[in-house]
Amino acid sequence: MNPFDYVRPASVSEAVAAGAAPGAVFLAGGTNLVDLMKGGIVRPSRLVDVSRLPGLDRIERLPDGSLRIGALVRNADLAHDPDFAGSHPAVAEALLSGASAQLRNAATVAGNLLQRTRCAYFFDPASACNKRQPGEGCDARGGENRQHAVIGWSEHCIATHPSDFCVPLVALDAVVEIAGAAGPRAVPLEAFHRLPDSAPDRETVLEPGELVTALRLPAQAAAFAGHSRYLKLRERTSYAFAVVSAAAALRLDGGRIAEARIALGGVALKPWRERAAEDLLVGAAPNPEAFARAGKAVLAAASPSGENAFKIGLARRLVARALARAALGTPARLPALPGSVLVPAPGEIAGEITHA
Repeated sequence: MNPFDYVRPASVSEAVAAGAAPGAVFLAGGTNLVDLMKGGIVRPSRLVDVSRLPGLDRIERLPDGSLRIGALVRNADLAHDPDFAGSHPAVAEALLSGASAQLRNAATVAGNLLQRTRCAYFFDPASACNKRQPGEGCDARGGENRQHAVIGWSEHCIATHPSDFCVPLVALDAVVEIAGAAGPRAVPLEAFHRLPDSAPDRETVLEPGELVTALRLPAQAAAFAGHSRYLKLRERTSYAFAVVSAAAALRLDGGRIAEARIALGGVALKPWRERAAEDLLVGAAPNPEAFARAGKAVLAAASPSGENAFKIGLARRLVARALARAALGTPARLPALPGSVLVPAPGEIAGEITHA
């Protein structure tokens, strides 16, 4: 392992100053960073331990009805918080569908947003990877790439973002609060992650030394609590990242869809919002025909980056399924296998989503 300095700042301002040094990285739960360091993928010269910064481990309901989630709130604590799970059930379902219970107990909200891709070529120092070493090339382009991006990718990188948590957050217009040397700022989560373009090593809009301090969900997000779901299709039911995932949320009024939210995971280097499909649903009756139309509208600009054309059709069917489940209503209790397509809702046939 590369030798590194270790510092534990006592305040956010101290952390920002320490994190601005060349080669510095922030450490919180460490569930992703430590693995990357062990594998020699990331070689920081300084670890800035922010895990004990005061005030960043709170879940707060603000006077305007919005919800602020501190950057150091643990994934498990957030998912199991009764108030949060009740007002944002799809986000709780997404959290509980990811990783293992042990990892959720350690991983933080900010760390989930900032986790790195699980592309096998990124994790292999012997492979060419522009994300790990700019200008080196991308071995995934001609390699095993069925799990890779089908939209937003470039010739320099075809990786995907691995987070489950971020998918419903993008659908619900979450905002990231950031502290930096120039002062605090807020960025919509949809704009927080960068597409690869010609600089895949730049994964977010964070500048050196900037620290994520909180995640904020607007008051309007709670209006979807009664009809929102998260579905995750994976190659094994437990401890696996999504091949494709979908968050769907509906607001119904008078038997019609007044508002819809749709986002996809596993298809790009960022969670992918589908506004065109959302607009198709406004004013429609919540029925299978409307959901099928919306599903067919997603990923309109998608194209395979390798042997992954199947993801496009799969995502369209998964969106239709997620919308149908959202229309049935959020269950009073999360299913034993959160996010799983293998646990059918009433009237569904388990496994039908995988049919051509």
